Amino acid sequence: MSAHGDVDLGHTVAGWTGTAMGLLGLCVTGLAVVTVSPPLALAGAGIVAAAAAATWALHLLGWGKPSGPRPREEWSWKVRDRAARQGHPDCLGCRMAGRRPTAAAAPEPAAAAPEPAALPHPATGPEVVAAR
Repeated sequence: MSAHGDVDLGHTVAGWTGTAMGLLGLCVTGLAVVTVSPPLALAGAGIVAAAAAATWALHLLGWGKPSGPRPREEWSWKVRDRAARQGHPDCLGCRMAGRRPTAAAAPEPAAAAPEPAALPHPATGPEVVAAR
């Protein structure tokens, strides 16, 4: 059992790559602040931007994960997401790439309840009509 319990934390190739690159970019930007170097600050910002692009690209290639929990057999970071080509529902990255998941077949509508006008009114039911 891990320190986090029995949960899917979403460790993926896209996540690890983006985190490592983003951390490197922030370290370079921090070094630029300490050394007062605008070119180094731009390089750090460029690395952070590249981290976002690399994470997005890896997600679209199936090395990320969809939103929500995954089945236990897919928790390993080595497992590719086969649904990435069609796009994930409610995923901004997939929508930005033009991937729209196909809508699931709409469920059949339930049998319609009878209209209120078709129901006998309690004051005009057969018993009441016969009593008049």
